Amino acid sequence: MKRLFNNSLLMLICMVLIALTFAGCSGKSSGTSGEQRILNVTMALSEEEWAVMRQHVIAPFEKQHNATVKAIQVEAADVVKKLQAMHGAGKMEIDLLAQDVNNTAALVYGGLVEDLSEYVSIIPAESVGRLAAAGKFGEKTYFLPYRPNVEINYYNEAKFSQYGLTPPTDWDSLLAVAKAFREKEGINRVLLKMKMSGDIIEAAEFIRGAGGDPLILNDEGSIRAFTFLQELWPYLSESTLNASFSSTNGFIAKEEVYYAPNWPFGVNIIVKDGGKTEIKANEGLRGPVSYVKTLGGEMLGIPVGSPNKDLAIEFIKYLQSREVQEILMKQNGWPSFRNDVYGNVEAWQKPYFDVTVKALAVAEPLPNVPYWATASQAVNDACKEILLDRRDVRTTLNKYAQVIATARAAAQ
Repeated sequence: MKRLFNNSLLMLICMVLIALTFAGCSGKSSGTSGEQRILNVTMALSEEEWAVMRQHVIAPFEKQHNATVKAIQVEAADVVKKLQAMHGAGKMEIDLLAQDVNNTAALVYGGLVEDLSEYVSIIPAESVGRLAAAGKFGEKTYFLPYRPNVEINYYNEAKFSQYGLTPPTDWDSLLAVAKAFREKEGINRVLLKMKMSGDIIEAAEFIRGAGGDPLILNDEGSIRAFTFLQELWPYLSESTLNASFSSTNGFIAKEEVYYAPNWPFGVNIIVKDGGKTEIKANEGLRGPVSYVKTLGGEMLGIPVGSPNKDLAIEFIKYLQSREVQEILMKQNGWPSFRNDVYGNVEAWQKPYFDVTVKALAVAEPLPNVPYWATASQAVNDACKEILLDRRDVRTTLNKYAQVIATARAAAQ
């Protein structure tokens, strides 16, 4: 009898231990009990943008999902190297990345991000513009929309009125305004952002606006664009060569320049925080052939080998939600890819978002081709020789068109 009792007791203890083990496993997988899940996310934001992201976006998600979101700053240019290193070591430590829409090709062609085609259905029906399409390569979708961006063209209304000038809307009026400010003040007051390294946001707009193709570069449209830029160059602010998003905001706010294209987030800094209500904006310049803007912003992708793919998908859906998009629009001054949030902007923001929506409607991403790094550098090098060294436009473009053609052939 005693032996039977001992065996029964042992069996009961084993059953209890097994039940506790399954309960523990169930708790971890559901995320409702047990150890908190951790989601590692990379983004490239300013300090002001991070403050909004952490307080108003990430914190509520963490509470809702019993998770910790570890979001770190990684610039778009560094994402590829970081993922390559982790992929090579067989230890992926990033679950989700927000990547510049114009810097996604290397991640896709390098096999570093997941095919997200099965999740296309989570893109809200209210999605507008070309951001969603920009995440598609061939028949597969690798990136999902999150934050579109497009430059709007800021101008100092008071200064334009002082000299009886109208904000430019095409190339001819831009040249006329640049010359007028130079004549009136002896200083160049028109600014473009052309560092001649990295992104070619504005150069591409001039090329495409003339009907050119930055992947061809010596077509008639490209020749026309560079011929115009060479004529305009002497009347541009010297800061054109080193202007960044942040410094351009300062140039505008301090009235060092009276006209400059920049991202819409600058409205919060210049107008809201700086009180410069005389700074207005329009949707930019129409080229001789078409009105084209360069689509910027960020898309969301999941690295191959992410240990928390399901939670990453939940965070993507959360970032795409109307509530979060509204927060980012109002607090950060970001445009939204959803058409159902613009009706809720504050009155002072409305004129700026109205022109942003117009610009987004025609905005196109830069080409997603595996040889884009070579092509964009060729455009930058052509800018240096044509605009700084005053070289012949057609001869120079023929030279760099060949560089692009060679890179294209090597990629095929």
